[in-house]
Amino acid sequence: MNILEIKNLNLSFSSNGQLFQALYDINLSLKRGEMLALVGESGCGKTVTAMSILRLLAPNARITSGEILYKGQNLLNYTEKQMQTIRGRELALVPQDPMTSLNPLYTIGSQLLEVIELHQKIKGKEAENIAVDVLNQVKIPNARERLKSYPHEFSGGMRQRVIIAMALACKSEVIIADEPTTALDVTVQAQIMELLKEIQKDLNTSFIFISHDFGLVYEAADNAAVMYAGHIVEYSATDELFKNPRHPYTKALLKALPDFNSVKLEPIEGQPPSIKDYFKGCSFEPRCDKRMDICSQKNPEFYTLGNSKVSCWLYK
Repeated sequence: MNILEIKNLNLSFSSNGQLFQALYDINLSLKRGEMLALVGESGCGKTVTAMSILRLLAPNARITSGEILYKGQNLLNYTEKQMQTIRGRELALVPQDPMTSLNPLYTIGSQLLEVIELHQKIKGKEAENIAVDVLNQVKIPNARERLKSYPHEFSGGMRQRVIIAMALACKSEVIIADEPTTALDVTVQAQIMELLKEIQKDLNTSFIFISHDFGLVYEAADNAAVMYAGHIVEYSATDELFKNPRHPYTKALLKALPDFNSVKLEPIEGQPPSIKDYFKGCSFEPRCDKRMDICSQKNPEFYTLGNSKVSCWLYK
């Protein structure tokens, strides 16, 4: 059963009286207990897709059409007051930089208790016990004592664990993890990803995991959507994506990964398009080594190939 569905989502940004489209007919579904990865180069639309779910968009962003269904209810019809009742409680965000999300002037405990009191309507000793419990769940040692600590007294990995603890304290059903291991060293990255997988398994929590790191996607995600210039170009089970990538962009991304058996990297020629660039056909066509005449004339449809869906004229 899908807990979350995005249907034909289109989003634009206004600038100097003009609208520039950033997302094109995004279709995604998230099952209970699933980890879905959004992967692609910086600026491809991963984060703005996730922020659309939370309705945390820049003032000049405009969702022009589509639906975002959470438990069958279209969040785009919700008022801001209605969103506040589920944002943070049922739909939570783990940002990539926890230091900017934690107030340096307040202790970890006071910030965690504020979240618990706001969303669970629990105070006093009971709220403190919940705070200690969730810190234990994210494996922060001496949890009760660490409630008195300030953010600067925690390492980057520990601060990220505190943010995850806040989501657990609210018993969030969907957690959006936006590059949750950025700026962390490799061993800490592995620990954070292992923690997210444990939460997914033990609590049946659904995750949208945003990353440009294919290694993390391969280790953690059940399914993956590859994005390019505001489009989803391939949607597949993660194993299938790595064993048999279909879209030329997916193939090029995987070829660009460092390979210890080879000293030569294979970069993707050219640059990703600007949001101001307009394409009649496929937006990847200028960089694609498989392009055909039709690619510049018409945007490709989606074709189903086994467990994969791919938007490319090669599979017509």
